[in-house]
Amino acid sequence: MTSMRNGPFIVTGASGHLGRQVIDRLIEAKVGPIIAITRSPEKLNDLKGMAVDVRKGDFNDAGSLGSAFGGGRRILIISTDDLTPGARLAAHKNAVAAAQAAGVTHIVYTSLTNPVKDSPISFAPDHAETETLIAGTGIDHTVLRNNLYADLLLMAGAQSIAMGRHFAAAGDGATGYVTRADCARAAAHALMHATGRQTLDITGPEAVSQAEVAAILSDLSGKKIPYVALPTEDLVQAMIGKGLPEFMARVFASFDEAIAQGYLAVASADLKTLTGTPGQSVRDFLTAHRDALRTPQG
Repeated sequence: MTSMRNGPFIVTGASGHLGRQVIDRLIEAKVGPIIAITRSPEKLNDLKGMAVDVRKGDFNDAGSLGSAFGGGRRILIISTDDLTPGARLAAHKNAVAAAQAAGVTHIVYTSLTNPVKDSPISFAPDHAETETLIAGTGIDHTVLRNNLYADLLLMAGAQSIAMGRHFAAAGDGATGYVTRADCARAAAHALMHATGRQTLDITGPEAVSQAEVAAILSDLSGKKIPYVALPTEDLVQAMIGKGLPEFMARVFASFDEAIAQGYLAVASADLKTLTGTPGQSVRDFLTAHRDALRTPQG
């Protein structure tokens, strides 16, 4: 295992689901100093007394980032979730520029599997351009290309069990689903240990098709849940019919398109190589959270 690097360690998006799990792992590892960056410091009040320096910082406010990143040595830049066209990349530009100005020695960035220009996922170019920006700084970095969260299958799975059918527009494509907890584990490890410049695919141990997801749901629910492959437009209209704005519906449907076209059929050993432990499988994850599959979530 690579030896521990020296902090301070900066975690952006620290009050989000992923960022908070990374903070918790750093605390468990007894490393520091830890600097937690968030737009809402009040959400991290429970960290008072835990030797975590909570600072306010907003990627959309470049002026807030100089003091927020000040004194940091290694930084985790967690991608924002802003789906407004152009907004995510603009925010990332601010974060990368501020990290460089702060003199950080290593950048860890949460990217996306296969962020190529032809990907159906609408914001894939934002990730590709952010990776280019980071490389252009000349700073050592670790790019973590996270596949889709297995956690997303909890809501979809609960709905599928309730309806008795598992709908998706993913065709026969497969996905290297990875749990958010495993992504946090990878990010924390990279922040503490990574050296040099590398791009890693952070995935589960195998690529799983929607038919296989349906089979797992069948096993866990005790009833037959067939997979029903839909045309993309039918899926979009179904989501709109449930009250989702059309823009959001098309973004979500683009993930299914990417699966169908093979862009997310990546199952890598990089997570195990990085941390020493492979990712949790979809079956094991859903089995561990079977209670969440019993009631549709909305």
